[in-house]
Amino acid sequence: MKSKSAMLILIVLTAVATYGVTALLMNIGERKAEAKNPFLLLAELDESVTDPAEWGKSFPHQYDGYLRTVDTNRTRYGGSEAYSKIDMVPEWKRFFAGYAFGVDYREERGHAYSLLDQKETLRTQDYKQPGACIQCHAGGMKHVYETLGDGDLNAGFAKVCAMPLEDVWTHVEHPVSCVDCHDPDTLALRVTRPGFLNAIKHVKGDMEYDPNTRATRQEMRTFVCAQCHVEYYFSKPGKLVTYPWANGLKMEEIEAYYDELDFTDWTHAETGAPMLKAQHPEFELWSQGIHARSGVACADCHMPYMRLGAAKVSDHHIRSPLLNISRACLPCHRFPEQEMLSRAEAVQDRTRSIMARAETALDDMITAIVDAKESGVSAESLEKVLAYHRKAQWRLDFIGAENSMGFHASQESARILAESIDYARTAEGLANWLSATQEK
Repeated sequence: MKSKSAMLILIVLTAVATYGVTALLMNIGERKAEAKNPFLLLAELDESVTDPAEWGKSFPHQYDGYLRTVDTNRTRYGGSEAYSKIDMVPEWKRFFAGYAFGVDYREERGHAYSLLDQKETLRTQDYKQPGACIQCHAGGMKHVYETLGDGDLNAGFAKVCAMPLEDVWTHVEHPVSCVDCHDPDTLALRVTRPGFLNAIKHVKGDMEYDPNTRATRQEMRTFVCAQCHVEYYFSKPGKLVTYPWANGLKMEEIEAYYDELDFTDWTHAETGAPMLKAQHPEFELWSQGIHARSGVACADCHMPYMRLGAAKVSDHHIRSPLLNISRACLPCHRFPEQEMLSRAEAVQDRTRSIMARAETALDDMITAIVDAKESGVSAESLEKVLAYHRKAQWRLDFIGAENSMGFHASQESARILAESIDYARTAEGLANWLSATQEK
């Protein structure tokens, strides 16, 4: 009797185990099939489909993430709220005296706001701006350029840059969209902005280089961001968007490029110095940091991978890694979340502290220059002082306009800010000496 009971129990256990193993294998098979077919195309896509909602029909998870770029979550030093930077640090109004940024300088919001924010800023409402400004604010610009250029991307690019911005707005409907970073035929990552396509050739030292055919996938996970998150200027006579990388990506290499052209963004209203305005040189500063040297791409931190069943996709809720530490940082850094946050904020706190000293030095320098002019010091005598003003403010603005508060390259940021303080204090001392000499 006992042997029969034992046999029955063994048969039942074997059946249960067999069922479990079979169910597991079936589940594994289903998940493998799911991974091979992560999406189903439910809408026809081509260059003209600039509405992210149309792409969202086939890629609902990515579209859901994109929609969340309207969120306004903040870190200690940044976020997606359109607050005024010049109200938070009033000295910057003086630094930008005589320039549109002295009237309206807001924190950037998420990608879903890129076109709306451009239309709402006083820099476009109160000042006439060229169509060049549209390059990184609207979706589907490749289609716009090719349409207006009769199929020629660069011809259309030149035409749009020279148009009034208000006229270009009539050709676009949506903010930065899926089609700007993904080929609608293959869905592969791609670069669509001519400004980057033209400039990266100088960085690579190869005038035939095309990232869309020669870059690695990991490089493309940075290049799709770098096509917009960069320093740029509008070259004459057609206001063509140009990235100043002919000499390299470092701050002083870009400065040397501008100096060789004798380029000036505006003349400072108080000092008369010929000024440069930094835009948002994230790619340039990142290129000097440890993450770039380690092969970490922008998307690894700002669009970290996430699991959806068996599929692995990039999180399209593009935001600061400090708001998503578990997936953005911990795959590489084996520390608790709070430890990683503390480390990052320590870098940013130190950078902001040096920035505050640079701001004070620049403010004191401007006062000294104004006093020197009022005491009768000639423009010729102040020429070297004004050259120092240009250098000091360019360095401070390079870090202030960059959106990581020094985190992308902490030592490089500290070096640049230290030079800013040095130039500002040197200019202040020379201006004071000239004033004292003039009075005698």
